[in-house]
Amino acid sequence: MRLLGLLSLISAVLARYTAVFVIGAGVLAYFIPSLFTWVSGYKQIIVLAVIMLAMGVSLKAEDYKILAKHPFDICIGAVAQFTIMPLTAFAIAKLFNLSDGLTLGLILVGSCPGGVSSNIMSYLCRGDVAYSVGMTTVSTLLAPVMTPLLITLLLSKDVSMDPWSMVNFLIMVTIIPVGLGSLSNIAFGKKRLFQETVKLMPGVAVIAFSFIVGGVIAVHGEKFLESGLIIFACIFLHNAVGYVLGYLAAMLNRMSVAKRRTLSIEVGVQNAGLATGLSTKFFPMVPEAAIASAVSCVWHSVSGTILANLYLLMDNRREKKNGVNPAAGTQVVRKDREISSR
Repeated sequence: MRLLGLLSLISAVLARYTAVFVIGAGVLAYFIPSLFTWVSGYKQIIVLAVIMLAMGVSLKAEDYKILAKHPFDICIGAVAQFTIMPLTAFAIAKLFNLSDGLTLGLILVGSCPGGVSSNIMSYLCRGDVAYSVGMTTVSTLLAPVMTPLLITLLLSKDVSMDPWSMVNFLIMVTIIPVGLGSLSNIAFGKKRLFQETVKLMPGVAVIAFSFIVGGVIAVHGEKFLESGLIIFACIFLHNAVGYVLGYLAAMLNRMSVAKRRTLSIEVGVQNAGLATGLSTKFFPMVPEAAIASAVSCVWHSVSGTILANLYLLMDNRREKKNGVNPAAGTQVVRKDREISSR
């Protein structure tokens, strides 16, 4: 059990510093590509499945009860997720007159479900973690239908693809591993060994996430430098608009502060690792799409962590100004959540 305790601590550190770890993997992959070139083909699919399994293992029966009790909030989140990000990506691509490859990559990212790391970020900023998990779960379950549908609608004239193959692929790397992970939690969640194992999953997801990013940079690193500035500018704008419009959508629906933060992060942080896998699997002749997805992997982790820390800093300053112990701030947010869920 001591070993599990040490591994749990390492997992927590990896989750807290996801951005640093992912960037480090990307830099390492660029200078020593041989370390990551193995992340391709069926091995990449396995890595993606591991990420989704890690998310699924954290889902308890209570999480599904939360979905049943608050379907409207989840519905608002799902609609925001699959409208704001793909439409913003399409608009940015047209505004900047991006190449077909970069347009494809940006829209792929925008059409994917919420990122796995968004749950960690919501926790760090005192958001509504249950709502975050619920949104990520629902968007992931909807992805096999919504992702290929959105790509077909937005890029039908520019990209030839088989949407049914993408549906099958998404079911294989999202629905099945998430379902298996969730069922294992429901069946064995009360056992201490399983509970200790669950604590390792955030770290496992971060490591697997880094492998995906490293694999793409190892293969396409030179192309990233050739068009890196325009890629980053568009990804930065896409991500920022997601945060802002996600927060505004929650405000318009009179959600609590905790849920506003959560919806902002859920909309802005996409499962760009999945987008990277889709681009390399279905569009191998369009390397720019994989590059855009890989850069999104890194930037969404960086910006999401920064945003979560900014939210937390705002809380700490407000609590100090009002003479409230920062340690008690979590209780305030919890009460806010309880009021909002009634």
